[in-house]
Amino acid sequence: MLNNDLIDLYGKCGRMGVSRKVFDRMPQRNVVSWTALMCGHLQNGNAEASLTCFCQMRRSGVEPNEFTLSTSVKACGVAGILDHGMQIHGLSSKTGFDSVCVVGNCIIDMYAKCGRIDEAARMCNTMPSMNLISWNVMIAGHVLENNDAGKALVLFREMQEAGEVPDEYTFTSTLKACNRLGDIKRGNQIHAFLTTSGFGVSGRPAVAGSLVDLYVKCQNMSEAQKVFDQIEDKNVISWSALILGYAREENLRQAMELFKQLEESTVQVDGFVLSSLIGVFADFALSEQGKQMHAYTIKLSCSRDISVANSILDMYLKCGLTDEAEKFFSEMAAKNVVSWTVMITGFGKHGLGKEAVSLFKEMQLQNVELDSVTYLAVLSACSHSGLIDESQEIFSGLCADRRKKLQVEHYSCMVDVLSRAGRIREAKILIESMQMNPTVGIWQTLLSACRVHGDLETSQQVGEILMKMDELNPVNYVMMSNIYLEAGYWRESQKIRAEVKEKSGDDTHPLIDSIHDTLKEMENRMKEELGYVNQVRFALHDVEEESKAESLRGHSEKLAIGLALVSGGLERKEGVIRIFKNLRICGDCHEYIKGLSKVLNMTFMIRDANRFHKFRDGLCSCKDYW
Repeated sequence: MLNNDLIDLYGKCGRMGVSRKVFDRMPQRNVVSWTALMCGHLQNGNAEASLTCFCQMRRSGVEPNEFTLSTSVKACGVAGILDHGMQIHGLSSKTGFDSVCVVGNCIIDMYAKCGRIDEAARMCNTMPSMNLISWNVMIAGHVLENNDAGKALVLFREMQEAGEVPDEYTFTSTLKACNRLGDIKRGNQIHAFLTTSGFGVSGRPAVAGSLVDLYVKCQNMSEAQKVFDQIEDKNVISWSALILGYAREENLRQAMELFKQLEESTVQVDGFVLSSLIGVFADFALSEQGKQMHAYTIKLSCSRDISVANSILDMYLKCGLTDEAEKFFSEMAAKNVVSWTVMITGFGKHGLGKEAVSLFKEMQLQNVELDSVTYLAVLSACSHSGLIDESQEIFSGLCADRRKKLQVEHYSCMVDVLSRAGRIREAKILIESMQMNPTVGIWQTLLSACRVHGDLETSQQVGEILMKMDELNPVNYVMMSNIYLEAGYWRESQKIRAEVKEKSGDDTHPLIDSIHDTLKEMENRMKEELGYVNQVRFALHDVEEESKAESLRGHSEKLAIGLALVSGGLERKEGVIRIFKNLRICGDCHEYIKGLSKVLNMTFMIRDANRFHKFRDGLCSCKDYW
């Protein structure tokens, strides 16, 4: 009796080594002894050890009771071991313990955590009665299944109709369901219910945190802030949700202010918060804030955390600071496959294909386990730099490795590198030989190359495929229209143009007139000093020449540069003007910015959908290959 209590005590105190010694020295062990040891392992995060104990107990001839079975099946759910869980379910059915509520609830939970929600529902239907825990387990299980969060809210209503009173766990799960669905209306209703029923959230951080998460997800930051302010004991999850919410809404001033408050609080800042915030700075190419956060991680000794280190590395690369990224990478105390892949991806985005391939080979020499993302990164780098032989060698190695599963993105990189080199027929054959159905994107890649190389016949074939696959996408029509136009088929081009309305630029900015005047002034200066000529083939084709030039000035990257110049960029002359663009830069803008970097003696860093372009002294880092 005393020994069983000691096993339980040491387990709850995290002293499993001592707990095991007490257990091993017992002359006789009963089901309580085994169950106490199993519970200790499970409570300390070692579900596998708990299941090992269960197997040893069975071999010793001791029969399990309802607590043994509930603990073992719970361990199966935590470890995600469905087969073992089903076997224990079968044993519970044979012994009749499956009708005991605690065992039945754990079986439901196990199936839900293993992604078998239908089996969980069937188990629920066979139970003689359901208690609050049964309802909570089912609701939480449906929230785990992202596509079935709506069912969780249906169960929440049925639970109340059955007379069961929701508790903190119920509300936390239902609010998570609203979050997954983006259903702010029902989330508001649950919030109102909490308020009117006197179920205060101030002392319940899990419920309050779910509310903050919901309002952040639905972009209602004012309500998120109100709930956050009510929390008495704020935890790191609530802080990080609100900070990241403001950051993603581009309210970086408020995000940083909150982060300073978090620093001054007693809450321990963890690696998740730091890596997430650094990730936001990376996505918006905010190098100064990223550098400040790097310095802060060093102060907290968090920079050795591998997830934080990878976020810092990614931030430097996305901000175009390749030298800083290389230095940081070389100094990393430990690297995992993500570290190598981030660096290879960064090299590729900056047009440093040979460096990316070299790093990939070094990775292989160091016996780092390659994954499909690493292969995608290096193939993409080859694509951006036109490394045909290298990409074919790497792709062949991937195909030969049966442990790796080829993805459509791997094929897309190969199609891109082949078609850019004018090997259109090879690229088309590769698409047709794919192990999976080709996507719209991979056909668009081929169509774009057909335009560059003037392959009208293949263009028509690919165009027909795209019109059938994605008939509502205007991009396909515009691409085909331009292909026909450049080939001299005016009637076919006009027919397609009639089906889609072109948009160029946004004239809603208060400084738009000054921006256009500055762009025109720069254009005239480049014509005088460099002989610059508008690449009017990238403009609308059915307008006059002057209108074509005006249309080109409306391209987003030019407008962004114009705004920077109007806002003091011309006087500054130093530093780098950084532009973030979500589409591929067009040929005219590329030539324009090259010329502008020459006449103004300035550096422009453009991050488009494919890669980085660093313009300096009339040249681009992509070497006109993008």
